[in-house]
Order: sequence, then structure tokens, then C-alpha cells
Amino acid sequence: MVHLHIHSNYSLLTGASSVEDIVKTAKEQDIKTLALTDTDGMYGLIKFYKLCREEGIKPVLGAYITDPEDKNSYVLILAKNNKGYSELCKIITSRKLNDDFSLINIINTGFKNLYFITPSMPVLKKARIKENIYAEVILTGKAYGRSAGIIDFAKKNGIGIVGTNPVYFARKEYFREHKVLTAIRENSTYENLSAEDIADNDYYLKDPDRIKAKLPDFPEAISNSDYIADNCNVDLRMGEYKFPKFEIKDSRNAYSMLWDEAHKGLYKNYPVVTNIELERLSKELNVISDLNFTEYFLIVDDIVKEARKRGMLFIGRGSVANSITAYCLGLTKVDPIKHNLYFERFLNKGRNSPPDIDIDFSWKERDEIVKYVFDKYGYENVAMISTTVTFRARSAFREVAKVFGFSNDEISKYSKYIPWTDARNLPNISEMFPEAKNLNLKTEPWISIIDIASRIGNYPRHLSIHPSGIIITPGPVTDYTALEYASNKGLGLIITQPDMYSIEDLGLIKIDLLSQRSLGVLRDTVGMIKSNRSNLKKS
Repeated sequence: MVHLHIHSNYSLLTGASSVEDIVKTAKEQDIKTLALTDTDGMYGLIKFYKLCREEGIKPVLGAYITDPEDKNSYVLILAKNNKGYSELCKIITSRKLNDDFSLINIINTGFKNLYFITPSMPVLKKARIKENIYAEVILTGKAYGRSAGIIDFAKKNGIGIVGTNPVYFARKEYFREHKVLTAIRENSTYENLSAEDIADNDYYLKDPDRIKAKLPDFPEAISNSDYIADNCNVDLRMGEYKFPKFEIKDSRNAYSMLWDEAHKGLYKNYPVVTNIELERLSKELNVISDLNFTEYFLIVDDIVKEARKRGMLFIGRGSVANSITAYCLGLTKVDPIKHNLYFERFLNKGRNSPPDIDIDFSWKERDEIVKYVFDKYGYENVAMISTTVTFRARSAFREVAKVFGFSNDEISKYSKYIPWTDARNLPNISEMFPEAKNLNLKTEPWISIIDIASRIGNYPRHLSIHPSGIIITPGPVTDYTALEYASNKGLGLIITQPDMYSIEDLGLIKIDLLSQRSLGVLRDTVGMIKSNRSNLKKS
């Protein structure tokens, strides 16, 4: 018998267990099928999918979508297949970006590739389309005692019921961390935290046999759970690259165009072209073609051509300097033949990740070239990549101490001596770092503060924008991932919910366009020199 467990978080912040904790605990309990449903998001979904596959657990991909008009209403949405996964990404994006988002309208659209599971009576009453909709019977915590009404309603209206085990922390002993993280989110102290903001202390991952013991009264709840688990089959094709298309306006194909552009640069850069340069370029182009990176190079070439046309300063750096193809295209200024640089360090057939081409632009001009990429390839096909900001030692210490009721001044007396290090080092901070040797944190409540702060080390704190990463997708970005506004919604910057590592696992192609202040300084310096010389000539 397969039983579908539901792991849901209130938000990115308050899940008091990492995805690794959840999957590890599920493996220990021999759980065969596990669903991850982050609140209004898919922040951990790709990592979860990858870890489950590695551990032999069937991952079910979903989200816990809240109703903006009714904070007590929500729906668990699970993807049946790849099309359903894309629909889920679009729903999450709409929930995050659209002020007029309606949960009921989403349900009544009639998505055939999604399952909708909810314990919310208002939602069930307003649902006109009953296909793929189930009433949720929560088999644990306080909600278990409130199941009778929803079961009666479901039976009268021909709606199936599904038994679930919501999980907000992997193990029961992590409840304390959940409360602290919730208090941090709510900017509250431990004592003033509202009970409605906290999950039941029974919402941890349980042994399947313990859940089944509650099922004699609800046989259809487990059979429906089995049915959903069997019919949720998403294959994200991890490691399979999803290359954007480069538009070619003549009869050439992508390889012949790259060959032409590279050879033009070859004869421009080398006054005398020998077999050494020709063979090196031919070898590189063949490797690029065999690995299907041809259009990637054309896109980067197009970006730098546009920058050159606009008179921008830019420079490629990193291992791309090992490539004569990049040198001939003008992506770098380094001759790899002259400096005996090996192309294989940049790209080879054994590499399992895309080539890393970092292009530096002046900090004053970088936004302009980013806008060009959005305009050229379409705002629906381009997105900035997020980065997940996690708790480090000092931030974890400060936030937990605030939850315990300490003021900023009191906290600063200690935190200023805590170095920028992993929060998990906090219990031994005095022994590990000389600057912290005089910290006196061996009495309560500091002992508890240090203990909790070390436990939430590396947990997600909030999303930010990757300093350089942009993705260009072959179709709408929301076919592959969900989007949301960056932390300052007023700026209108939209980012992916998964971070760089999950984006790469999905096979989406990242281009790094970096902002370099020194290039701006060089531009200003050259401009001032030209201006001064011009003035001298006039005088």
C-alpha cells in the first residue's frame, strides 16, 4: 500500500526542517511517496525532487496555495504530470504577481492535469467543477477532531476525501525551532506569538503505520490517497538542457553561423593564421556543437555585439579565457594559444554542466544590457535568478535573541564579537575564534539562544537577487519554474523562486552578466582625459 504524505510549510521561512531533514526522515520510516507543498511557492521543490529520486522515494510536486481574500482558505495543488507541473508554476506565479488572483477562479478553470485537495468548506462550496477535487481530512492534530463536517459535506456532494499528514517539521523535537522561526517571520517575541500562526505540535513526519491506525473509519481516504500517489508522475528530466533558440535571419543553421563568426574573428586577431589556430578552433567548435552549446554561444555573442555597438565597456573573465572561440568572438581579450591555456578547463565532453561565461559590464551600464536581453528574447522568456539568503552565525544569534525579548542594544553587546561564520559553529564560538574568546554565553537564556540559533543555521531566511544570473528559456519561463517579485516589489524586478543550483538542475541555461565598478571608473577616467586634452587643444 502506498500512502501519500504531505509536507507543507507556512512559508519559505517557517519550515523548521530542511528538505534534507524531511527526505532523510522519510527514508528512515520507509515512506514510499512524499509530497512537498510550500506555501505559495516551489522554493525547495527541485532540491526535494532530486533528493527523493536519489533515495528511492517517489516525489509528488505541489504547492499550498492560499486565498488572498480569506486567510483561512487554502488548497493543496498536486501536479499529475509534466503539463500539470507547468500549470502549477503558472498558478504560483499568478498568486505572487497578480493582485486580482482568485483561488476559486483557478479551481473553476478546470485544470485536468492537477489535483486540488482542501479542508476549506468555503472553497468546496464555491467549486463548480468537481473533477480532481478532494476534501482533505487531516489525520493528526487539532484538525482531526473537526473532520466530521467536511466528510458529511463531501459525501452529500459527491466529492472524494483524502487523508493527509501535514508536516511542518521533520521530527517532534523540532517544534521549538518552528515556533522561533514563526516568531522571526511575524516580528514577535516567543511569548507574544499568536497561537493561530503556529502549526500543531503534532505536525511532524510520522511512521505510516501510525497514520493508518486512524483510517478504519475512512477507508476511502487511504484509497484516494493511493490513487493520487499512483497518478502523480512528473519527470523533470534533470540534467537535460533546455536551450533557448537563437533567431537566424538567413539560410544558415546555428553551427554554420557560429563557424562563420568565429573564423572572421580568427583572421582579425591573428595576422598570420597557421594550422595551430585552425585546428584549435575546429576542435573547439566541434566540442561546442557535440554538447549542443552552439546557440548558447550565439546568444552571448549577440549580447556583446550589442554592447560593442552601444560603446559599452565589457570583458569576459574566468575559464572562458581558455577558449579560442571566445577570443575570436571578442568575448575575451586573452589569446589562449599565446598563453598556452587549455580549452578542456573551460569545456569538455565529460563536463556535466553548461559552460561558464561571465561577462563584466560597467556598473552604470549593466542594467541597460540586461534590459536589451529582456527586450530581445521576450519578457515571458527571460528572468533574473534568485539567491536564497540563509541564517549565518550573527544573523541567527540576533534574530533568536530578539524572539527571547532582548533589545537591539543588549544583543549588540554580544553579536559584535561573533564573526561571519556558519551558525552551526555557535556552540563552540569562544574556542574557535579569538575575537569571541571573552563571550560569556554559558548561562540561560543564552545557552538556549545559542542552541536554537545553531540549529537554524543555513535555513532559508529570504530570497534575494543573484548578482549576475539571468535565464533565457525556449518557451515561457513559467513552463519550467515559478516567479515572484524581488523583495522590493516597487522596483518591479521579477525573479525565479528556485535558486541558481536548482535552476541548473532543471537544465535551464544561465548567463552571467556582472556589474563591475572598476569598468565604470575606467570609462569615467578615459572620458575625463579626453575632455582635458580637448580643452588643452582649444586653449
